[in-house]
Amino acid sequence: MVDDSELNRLRDIAAPAPAQDAKARAFEAALRAYDQENISSVTQGSVGGLRLTERAQKLWSEIMQKKLIATPALAGLVALPIAGYATFHLLREQPPKFGGDEKISETLADKPATVRPTTAQPKPAPTGLEKDKKADADVESRDATDALAAPASPQKSESTVAGGAAQQESATGAPRQDAAGAGRVITNIAPPAPAPTGEFALDGTTSAPSTSRAARMPAESKLMVQPPSTLPADQMQPQPENRDRIEDFKTNPVHAALEDPVSTFSIDVDTASYSFVRSSLKQGYLPQADTVRVEEMINYFPYDWKGPESASTPFNSTVSVMPTPWNTQTRLMHVAIKGFDVKPAEQPKANLVFLIDVSGSMDEPDKLPLLKSAFRLLVSKLRADDTISIVTYAGDAGTVLEPTKAAEKDKILSAIDNLTPGGSTAGEAGINEAYRLAQKSFVKDGVNRVMLATDGDFNVGQTDDDDLKRLIESERKTGVFLSVFGFGRGNLNDQMMQTIAQNGNGTAAYIDTLAEAEKVLVEDASSTLFTIAKDVKIQVEFNPNKVSEYRLIGYETRALNREDFNNDRVDAGDIGSGHSVTAIYEITPKGSGAEQIDPLRYGQASVDNGGVANADEYAFVKIRYKLPNEDVSKLITTPVTSANEVSSFDQASTDQRFSVAVAAFGQKLRDEDATAKFGYDKIMEIATAARGADPFGYRSEFLSLVRLASALGGNR
Repeated sequence: MVDDSELNRLRDIAAPAPAQDAKARAFEAALRAYDQENISSVTQGSVGGLRLTERAQKLWSEIMQKKLIATPALAGLVALPIAGYATFHLLREQPPKFGGDEKISETLADKPATVRPTTAQPKPAPTGLEKDKKADADVESRDATDALAAPASPQKSESTVAGGAAQQESATGAPRQDAAGAGRVITNIAPPAPAPTGEFALDGTTSAPSTSRAARMPAESKLMVQPPSTLPADQMQPQPENRDRIEDFKTNPVHAALEDPVSTFSIDVDTASYSFVRSSLKQGYLPQADTVRVEEMINYFPYDWKGPESASTPFNSTVSVMPTPWNTQTRLMHVAIKGFDVKPAEQPKANLVFLIDVSGSMDEPDKLPLLKSAFRLLVSKLRADDTISIVTYAGDAGTVLEPTKAAEKDKILSAIDNLTPGGSTAGEAGINEAYRLAQKSFVKDGVNRVMLATDGDFNVGQTDDDDLKRLIESERKTGVFLSVFGFGRGNLNDQMMQTIAQNGNGTAAYIDTLAEAEKVLVEDASSTLFTIAKDVKIQVEFNPNKVSEYRLIGYETRALNREDFNNDRVDAGDIGSGHSVTAIYEITPKGSGAEQIDPLRYGQASVDNGGVANADEYAFVKIRYKLPNEDVSKLITTPVTSANEVSSFDQASTDQRFSVAVAAFGQKLRDEDATAKFGYDKIMEIATAARGADPFGYRSEFLSLVRLASALGGNR
């Protein structure tokens, strides 16, 4: 252990002097340390690292420095071969001409007018690289595109690079076909795009629309910048122009039985109105009131009314009186007629002439293509010894198929498949040619009928409906009848269809789907083709002692004068094999308190039976008809008494209740006063309970239409 004295002694000892060689070594070591400190990146102490944000900024800076150098080179390597390849094919297909009257650019006027624009929002402009890739793909796939009638995938909108979808039609200068309503023409709302100038249009003018293969190239131009759209972004698309011609008519009024006890009308077995209403609702809007003919909606459906027991009596009538579901103080007088159903083995031979409109307006998916499919269905329904002829009209009438037996089905179907649209509508010439062929292959005691299929007017020849009426009437007397089938919307002449069908002893149907074509031409072929009674008229005389007021629901366009009932020269509707016809009166019992017409001041001036004879009858129903090959009418009468009453609406038959639901629906669509307070929910309730047997789904579809109308009408 060291003590303090030892420590003191050591403290007093003097330090030895440094040696010269030791000083030299120390100096050399100091120099080496100095040099090492200035060369090394490591400073004294711990090394300070970068923060995360500093590292990211450093990394991004290095990437961008490299990208600025690499991107132009990469873009040049990719774009130059593609541009060269595309230019090579373009020049090979349409070499440039420098005669002063040609252009080397594709303008908007060169786009095909048949391509329909989409209503979607405009897509953002593609980048330069995307356009180059698209150009390569377009060139390679052009042949495949030309071979297809419709692309398998949705086509891109014809919007320009700088503009939007609203610009496309103003640039083409052609009317746009609305996808929601085929055949509706939308006029232009913006001026045409300016023509390219300078090096892109050598003559300084715009080119005419072209149908060449080169003109059917993709719509986007690769050689010119398109102007921006002139349509404001918040402006709605223009509404389609509707050129449908519908006959205006007023709803049947309420009549006082004391003043006007007799109601007379022609039957109506047409179904066009129901199909037209269905088409409107499924396109998302309530139908125009005049397109709703309530009797055609009721008679659209098959009913199991009691028919005649033998063919000697062509039809049977059943009359019932029941409470009114929309008015507790009135009653409904329900008149149901059922035609004799001719068995297939007993059906006469058919001589049919298809008179087909192939004018330019028929070039829509729901027109000529649907028409061809519909008639193919009918051909498959005919027997081998039936005869078919085909006449087309568009500017000029032409015979596509001379009278041919249905056994040569392939020949007939080939003639139908080869029909193409084009030209104006020379309807008069077509009808004359059709009647000539019908007379050429006329079948005595058989079915001789012209079946006209069209979308609208007869633009050439006799265009007045009265002239057409006289033409059809004169041919009807020869035993050749005429039926009309309407296709498409926007150009439909419903008024003309009704006129010539009524005067041609035929029916008018509107075919909007292939399912409707199957119903009319396959399921209802017998009633459509085979007439069992013609010129069928109904006259009802109401007893003022029992009935105060009455009104006929529907049949406004079929009203006849009282004296027309016994006049066999006055034309009326026909009934086909198995046809169901329904007429409904709303009557006000005397003393019910629901009268809408004030009583006469001077009492019962027109009643002189003393209230004794037939006082218990509600009404007296008379039906007059002619057999197909006869010109003298026959008469059927039915008194309506308390024996025809049904105590409650629920006790009425399923078919009766469903037909009343359809009648209420038709009146509701027409916004009539009688059903103003009767909601769609009540109609749905009645129809659902009375749906019954529905093998073809017609009644289920009706329920869906009621739901659509309720939604579109605000559940009123």
